Amino acid sequence: MPELPEVETIARDVRPDVEGRRILRARVLKPDILRKVTPRVFERRLEGRLVTAVFRRAKHVVMTLDDGDRVIVQPGMTGSLHIANGVTNPDPYVTILFALDSGKRLVHRDVRRIGAVYLHGPEEWAAYDRNLGPEPLEPAFTPACLAEALANGRLAVKKALMDQRRLAGVGNIYANEALWMARIDPSSEARGISAAETKRLHRAIVDILRRAIRGRGTTVRDYRTGTGERGRFQSRLAVYGRDGRACRRCGRRIVLTHAIDARATYFCPGCQR
Repeated sequence: MPELPEVETIARDVRPDVEGRRILRARVLKPDILRKVTPRVFERRLEGRLVTAVFRRAKHVVMTLDDGDRVIVQPGMTGSLHIANGVTNPDPYVTILFALDSGKRLVHRDVRRIGAVYLHGPEEWAAYDRNLGPEPLEPAFTPACLAEALANGRLAVKKALMDQRRLAGVGNIYANEALWMARIDPSSEARGISAAETKRLHRAIVDILRRAIRGRGTTVRDYRTGTGERGRFQSRLAVYGRDGRACRRCGRRIVLTHAIDARATYFCPGCQR
C-alpha cells in the first residue's frame, strides 16, 4: 500500500492543477470505490465547489472544499490520482472523474479497487483526524513523541510503528527500513526500546521518509506518481525486498520472516540484535 512518501508525492503532483480550481462536476464510474456516501450525493455535493486546499494526512490525499467538506482519497494498493488534459481515453479502471474549471480533469484510477474515497463534513473529518497519530515530518514529532507512541502495550516495535493511531503514514516498507537504519530488531517489544534506541529510531524514520519523498516514492508493483510515473526509491532500499542478499552494512544475509505481524519483515541478524 502506498505510504507517506508515495501519497505525499501524489498530493504534491496534483496540487498545482487542483488547488484553487472549481469542480464543475464529478462523475462516479465505479460506485464501490465510495465509502458511506452514494454516488448521487457525492456528485451533487461536489458540483460547483471550489477546492481550497490539497494536502496529505497519513496515507490519504485530502481535498478541502469551500463549504468545509473534505474529499479523502485512500489509494490502497492500486489506486492513483493524476491530471488529464481535455477528453481522456477510455480506461476501464477509472473510478471517478472530476471536471475542473480549467478544462482539465482530475482522474481517480484503481485497478483492483482496494482503495477508498470518502466525503466528510467538518465534524466527520475532525473525528476521523483525531483517530490518526502524529505526522512524523512535523516539528512536533520529537523523540519524546515517539517514545510516547511506543510506550503502551506489548506490541513488537515494527507493528507499533505501523499502527496509524500511534504514528501516521508509516507502513511496512519504511518501518523495515527505519528499523534497519536504527539497528533495532523489529521483533523487540516496543515499550522496551531504550532512550538511546528511540533517538536513533526517530532520526531514522525522519531520514528515510524525507529521502523517499525526494526519490518520489517506492514502486514495488503498482504505485504511480501523480504524473503517472514509477517511483525511483526502490533501488535505494537497504533491506525491503532484499532477502538472501548481503547486508549493505555488515555483509550478513538479509532474512525474511512473516512471524512478527504476518507481514513481510526484512532484517539483518548481524546488525539488528
